[in-house]
Amino acid sequence: MQVDLKDKVAVVTGGTRGIGLGIAQALAANGAKVAVVGTNPEKLKQAVESITATGAEAEGYICNVASTEEVEKTVNAVLEKFSKIDILVNNAGITRDVPLGAMKDEEWDDVIAVNLRGPFLFTRACSKPMRRAKKGRIINITSISGLIGNKGQANYSASKAGLIGFTRTASKELAGKNITVNAVAPGFIETDMTNVLPEIYKTELKSRTPLGRIGQVADVAAAVLFFAGDEANFITGQILTVDGGLIR
Repeated sequence: MQVDLKDKVAVVTGGTRGIGLGIAQALAANGAKVAVVGTNPEKLKQAVESITATGAEAEGYICNVASTEEVEKTVNAVLEKFSKIDILVNNAGITRDVPLGAMKDEEWDDVIAVNLRGPFLFTRACSKPMRRAKKGRIINITSISGLIGNKGQANYSASKAGLIGFTRTASKELAGKNITVNAVAPGFIETDMTNVLPEIYKTELKSRTPLGRIGQVADVAAAVLFFAGDEANFITGQILTVDGGLIR
C-alpha cells in the first residue's frame, strides 16, 4: 500500500522486530521519518540500520514504555530531534501465557504495564505536541484476543481489550484537536515468534481461517498505513481486524 507520508514524523514503540519493525519500515518507505522505540540496544541498532539503508531517516530510542519518566524523556528527545510528532503507533507488547489459576501477580502486572499502561503513557505524552499542532494520528495495535479472549491469556486478553476501550475514549477526547485514534487488531501473524509453533497447530489455524492462510506482517502494516494517511481523515475510534476472517 502506498500513502504520502513525506515530512511526517512517526513514533513506533516495540519497533525492533516482527510487526513493529514491519510497521516502522513501511512508514519509512512511504516517506515518514521514524523514531523507533525498543528495549534491546543491538536489535534497535539493526532496526534503524534496516531503515536508513533504504535512504530513509530513522533514529532509535531505548525506553521502558511502562515508565513515565522514560516515556517523557523519549518523547522530548524525539521532539528535539524532529521538532514534531505526526504519527504514534503503540505497538509494544509482551505475553506471559499461563492458565488463570496458575498466573502469578507479576505475570499479570507485567503484561498490563507494557500492553496497556505503555500506550496510555505514550499517548498522553505524544498528544501534547499533536494538540498544539491541531493534527495527529494515533494507531494502537491490539489483538483479536482482546475481542474474543484466548485460553491461557487472561492477562494479554485483558490488556488488549482495555486498549480497545482506551482507543475509543481517546478518540472522543482528542477529536476536537483533529487527532484521530484508531486500532488494528491482528489475528495470527507470521513472525519469528510464531514460526516456532508446531506445524499441526498452524495447519489447524489455516483451516479455521476463511482466507485459508496465516497473516503476514505486511498485512498489518498496510492497515496502519491506511489509518496514518489522508484517506482516513474522517475515521476515528475504529477497530480494524486483520485476521483473514478468523473472527466474525
